[in-house]
Amino acid sequence: MYDLYIANKNYSSWSLRPWLVLRELGIPFNEHMVPFDEEPRWVELRKISPSGKVPCLDDNGTKIWESSAIVEYLAERHPNVWPSDPAARDWARCAAAEMHAGFGNLRSRCTMNCGVRARLHEVPPELTKDITRLAGLWNDGLSRFGGPFLAGKAFTAVDAFFGPVAYRIQTYGLTLDDTAAAYAARLLALPSMQSWYADALRETARPPSQESALEKMATVFEDLRAKAG
Repeated sequence: MYDLYIANKNYSSWSLRPWLVLRELGIPFNEHMVPFDEEPRWVELRKISPSGKVPCLDDNGTKIWESSAIVEYLAERHPNVWPSDPAARDWARCAAAEMHAGFGNLRSRCTMNCGVRARLHEVPPELTKDITRLAGLWNDGLSRFGGPFLAGKAFTAVDAFFGPVAYRIQTYGLTLDDTAAAYAARLLALPSMQSWYADALRETARPPSQESALEKMATVFEDLRAKAG
């Protein structure tokens, strides 16, 4: 059975992506959490992951790090990770790669913090551009392949890559067109996303690196998380 090492569910967008693929496709795995801003540090983390970072998938000693590499590793061993239709698969891989490498303003200004509701201090043009592109990309996939997911009727890896964005939309109240907003709501309603969210709310850790990133960009007006430990 696979072992997946992840960070705090309230904050770790990178961890969520392979976790969602595994959960939604019913692939058995053991979950291990490595908290932010706590021991083990670099030397100990290198024993878990060659990069010293999570997520990392351990397949009986074979270690796969980086969310995109983990997804491709799973796709080589399990069906339905990517769409079976070649056109949908090509589009899905492009969209996932764009999310993995792009949307820098969205990711930096709207850091993932599942358990709070916050108001951004400002929405600069660069962020508006990212949100506009995001909505356009989602509309493109939904219209091309008929929905309800981005590449067709079934959830695939491309949807997992945008799972963290759905939490960001919820946290910061980002405005999208009706079609894109409905897709974000569809992701949030998935049982796997609900499970991740419930676990995130139960976490009591408040890593300074993560909380300060939020405070720099937004004002929290509602905190739904368990009391800080």
